Parts: sequence; C-alpha cells; structure tokens
Amino acid sequence: MKNEKPIPQHVAIIMDGNGRWAKQRGKERSEGHIAGVESIRATLRAAQKHGVKYVTFYAFSTENWGRPTAEVDALMELMCYSVINETPELIKQGVRVRTIGDRSRFSEKVQQHLAKIEQETAEGQTLTMILALNYSSRDELRRSFRQLAEAVKQGEIQPEEINEQRISAMLDTAAYPDPDLVIRTSGEQRLSNFLLWQSAYAEFYFPEVHWPDFNEEEFERALEVYAGRDRRFGLVK
Repeated sequence: MKNEKPIPQHVAIIMDGNGRWAKQRGKERSEGHIAGVESIRATLRAAQKHGVKYVTFYAFSTENWGRPTAEVDALMELMCYSVINETPELIKQGVRVRTIGDRSRFSEKVQQHLAKIEQETAEGQTLTMILALNYSSRDELRRSFRQLAEAVKQGEIQPEEINEQRISAMLDTAAYPDPDLVIRTSGEQRLSNFLLWQSAYAEFYFPEVHWPDFNEEEFERALEVYAGRDRRFGLVK
C-alpha cells in the first residue's frame, strides 16, 4: 500500500484549444467543440479507471457570452444534444452529473435539459462530473460575499464569525472537495477566472495538446505528473 501512487480525489479541467484545433484542420470552430465531447468521454473513463471521484469541466464561462453569436448558439445546441445522448451511458457508468454557476441566463430549453440529466443521474456513485456553466470565480465570490453581508445585516452572524470555512460553505462548490489537480490543455498557463478560491493549494498541469486531442493516455500522463509532486500545503515535512 505504501508504494501506491497518490491519486487526486478531484480533478478540474479547463478545456482549451477547441477553436485552434479546428482552425488547424480548416474546420469551423463549432467542429472543435463537437470533437471535444469525445475527450470528455475519455477523461471520464480514465478517471473512473484510476479512482478519481470528482471531475469538474469548465464548460462555459460568463465571458463566453462575448463570443460570436453563431458559436454560442452552436455550443447551446451541442450542450442539449450531449445531455440527451450521453445520459444513458452516464447512468450505466454510475456517473452523477452536477452543475455550478448561474444557470438562469440559459434558455428554458437548456435549463430543462440540465435539470433532467441531474435528476436522472442522481443515484450515480462511481464518479461525480461537475459542469461549470455560465461560471466565473469572481461572480461566484461576489454572490457568496453578498449572502454573507446580508446575513450580517440581518444579525444572523457577526463579522468576526466570517472565516474560510464559512466562505467555502457559501460557494457553488460547497458540496465538493477542493480540486487537487487543475489541468489546462493547449499550453496556456492561466486560470481564466476558474475556481480561484478552491485552487489555492491545487497542483497545476499545462499540457500542450489541444482539448480534442486529450485522451485517456493524456489523462494518465497528468496523473503521473501529479504523483511526482510534493504537496505540503504551506507546511514543512
């Protein structure tokens, strides 16, 4: 047992490079997003194989609304299509689907599909897949701090009672452990407003491969890199 490699309980992924992957092949950007769905499937297979319990995908940020309308529309259609088509297999694999972020801006159709997949996969116990949708960490913190300020205003808590644990409990991710490993594909080395609070002591891995080319072998390579890290959480061994 002592020789076993450490496995992250929670892996968070910024799926970057869909557009560049498509451009390199003379395809529309939307085709890069479609190709990236298989990478999600591969990641879930590899995560289950190695005992990872939570995988968070940065699927749509609040900033993504600023992309061309055609691309946003294609992403919305792909989201609905994937929910419908992937649900049976996710149920079979024991994958529970949850979302974080502000879903209120999505169309009623998209919201219904998301609610449906959450409900139908609720009994999954093998792996929890968390989709960050219309999500930004700064917006999440803003909403959380506003709730805390309101609680102080109502006399429910005192300002000195606000600590890290109370803030964490207000976040969209309150029900999940902080990520141990954050992966961003395509070689970019930034968080782009993703899980800023939660990633305080996460390990980071930035493979050069674009997201549609990220497969089970790439995920396992990320686990190898993680296993070689010395995590001290600010302490000294």
